[in-house]
Amino acid sequence: MHTIFVGDKPIYLTTKVDKEKDFKVYLLKSVNLPKVIRMLNRTDVKAVYLVDKNEEKLLKKFLKKLPNVVAGGGKVFNKKGKILFIYRNGKWDLPKGKTEKGETIEETAIREVEEETKVKGLKLGEPLPTTYHIFKRNGRYKIKITYWFEMHTESKGKLKPQKKEGITKVKWKGKKKTQKALENSYANIKLLI
Repeated sequence: MHTIFVGDKPIYLTTKVDKEKDFKVYLLKSVNLPKVIRMLNRTDVKAVYLVDKNEEKLLKKFLKKLPNVVAGGGKVFNKKGKILFIYRNGKWDLPKGKTEKGETIEETAIREVEEETKVKGLKLGEPLPTTYHIFKRNGRYKIKITYWFEMHTESKGKLKPQKKEGITKVKWKGKKKTQKALENSYANIKLLI
């Protein structure tokens, strides 16, 4: 099963569904995706299940339904084990951004973390789960596919938010402050933390 978020509400891609309760079920091949997105945004429906019989092709079929934006980002740890957060659009988030032409996804992730926070000396660690969410830009829905990596740094330099990207704060957060930040974060980020 794959999960794509519309805000904090999930669209689940699956091959089978149990009894319907607080969610709706549609066939993946014939679903009107913009209509489903509007329903999730405007009603109290908690989730949507899109069903198809082929488990291996679920995600591939879904990603063909809207334009894709590919991004890379990092869950960055310092020597004290604190996690690097950014504050943008009224929510705590992890640094990430779109790929540029000719870049590998690893290069994107490192560049975006450095640009958005001014952290230095990043060392790439293990890949983390890829996340998916739907957003609207210039009147069109798109799917953001974010490839995440664990990263480490020993940098003690001053952090600086990338204001032109709408980032107003950059903070290292320990366990307690991370839990507090997650109360005002995105569903995808909660999954990664």
